[in-house]
Amino acid sequence: MNLSLDALINQKLEIIFKSLNLDTKFAIVKVSDRPDLSDFQCNGALALAKIEHKNPREIALLIASELEKDSDFAKVSIDGPGFINLTLKDEFIAKIMDKTAEDKRFGVPETENKHLVVIDSGGPNVAKALHVGHLRSAVIGEAIRRIEKFVGNDVISDVHLGDWGTPMGMILAEIINQDGNLDKTETYNIDEISAFYKKANIRCKEDESAKEKARIITAALQDGNPEYQKAWRHLRKVSVDAIKKNYDVLQTHFDLWLGESDAHDASGDVVKKAESLGLAEKDDGALIIRLEDSAKPKPPVILIKSDGGFGYQITDIATIKMRYEDLHAQEIIYVVDKRQSLHFEQVFEASEKLKLAPGVKMQHIGFGTVNGKDGKPFKTRDGGVMNLEDLIKLSEDKVRESIPTADEVDGYTEKDIDKLVEQIAIGAIKFQDLRNTIGSGYVFELDDFAKFEGKTGPYIQYAIARINSIIRKAAESNISAGNIALTNKEERDMALKIAQLGNTIMRAHAEKEPSIISDYAYTLAQAFSSFYNTSSIMNAENPQAASSRLKLAQLVRDILKQLLYLLGIEAPEVMLKKSGL
Repeated sequence: MNLSLDALINQKLEIIFKSLNLDTKFAIVKVSDRPDLSDFQCNGALALAKIEHKNPREIALLIASELEKDSDFAKVSIDGPGFINLTLKDEFIAKIMDKTAEDKRFGVPETENKHLVVIDSGGPNVAKALHVGHLRSAVIGEAIRRIEKFVGNDVISDVHLGDWGTPMGMILAEIINQDGNLDKTETYNIDEISAFYKKANIRCKEDESAKEKARIITAALQDGNPEYQKAWRHLRKVSVDAIKKNYDVLQTHFDLWLGESDAHDASGDVVKKAESLGLAEKDDGALIIRLEDSAKPKPPVILIKSDGGFGYQITDIATIKMRYEDLHAQEIIYVVDKRQSLHFEQVFEASEKLKLAPGVKMQHIGFGTVNGKDGKPFKTRDGGVMNLEDLIKLSEDKVRESIPTADEVDGYTEKDIDKLVEQIAIGAIKFQDLRNTIGSGYVFELDDFAKFEGKTGPYIQYAIARINSIIRKAAESNISAGNIALTNKEERDMALKIAQLGNTIMRAHAEKEPSIISDYAYTLAQAFSSFYNTSSIMNAENPQAASSRLKLAQLVRDILKQLLYLLGIEAPEVMLKKSGL
């Protein structure tokens, strides 16, 4: 069911266009550029004028004369050379609002082309703590996953761990260097493993022989050395457990916890296929696929490096093969830093040459960086990369400045307050990220992002909690929701804003841009504030107005909760603020 007002008007226009023998592809409206003149406008007459060899105003008059016969329109007029202005009757809008409230999807249609989408949006590395650089891939990827599922697609999300490259050999080499062997490996926790990696990284930068030892161990690990693989399995498990805790706090879900190691065998198959198709060639000791014959020539893909190890791109190429053959993916979306754009261009083109996933749409959604006030990537006070866990703690501390303690408010335990702080802090972090377009970086504003006013997550959460309070008070006064009737401008404006929901979600889906939803959620919350300031429920002029406004309030509350869910944000039942804030 599609209850968008423009979709319903388009249906009416299509019938009229057919009756007039006009091309129906121009039977479309958009929200009016002049809301003071009309609700919607149709510009089709101008395009049709060239086809019909007639004056556009003449065509517009024909269309308008038919529209005037429709009792759902309060006014039909023509402006300028042939713009058709359409104003709907309040009764028609109210009827659509009632239907929207009764529909569990709020009148938002599902996509016509349902298919299986695989989303790759994690990319954490084993033995390294998640840092602020991992925030956007997790937050954006989760929002896209939820939007894809909401429009009706089947979705499989994969974290795609970095668990098989040289860093593994570096850690094992460092453990051997310090302990003499790997016997104690299975006793080490994530902090100790991370410490080994940091030392190994420094050592390999300063000592070429240490780097070579790490390379030899990596090759032996990948060739199946049982001692190395046993130790590696522990490193991987401990790291994954730690990573999952961070993702759980962010409420980010992955169906699959596969990594580069899972594509090792498939990488060998890719090499064999490249050779059989005559695409592989030797170059300075390496085995490569050239990409110079495309419209945009690119550096070659290195299948096997001169030292005998697999190249950087081949794991992603092999993973595409697996996602096509094992998961039956019809679309693959990569949510990865935009600085990796060339890498994915190479991977996609090589995969196409190798015919690994025929017909599969592949898209890299590149995001910008999270920056500090200096415009550089967000760091700790001592200049190090900010761990994600520390960022969340900073955010929770900031939120606590505005939230009363359990001792300061009746009916709430310390556990209740902690949960509320977490919901607001995570919501603030995510909304600050998702209110920005994906491709742009943004400044992480610790002082502003958790405020209860302005374009923030807490502002939307507070709007929902405020409506919850209104609904409770209405119930105490025996006011129940009834049929919607629009009696003033604020009610009408909010209803028209609600009617944009379907287009908003479908556009966010088509453009893979969650910021479209965050913008809409903010403006809808603002529209509710204007509505409630002028349209009292408790002191309405009559019972019918009270019942209508209550139903509108409930509808806005439910839509805002749905929008926050699509952004991966929880909506607390209540919001508490310290007095004076």
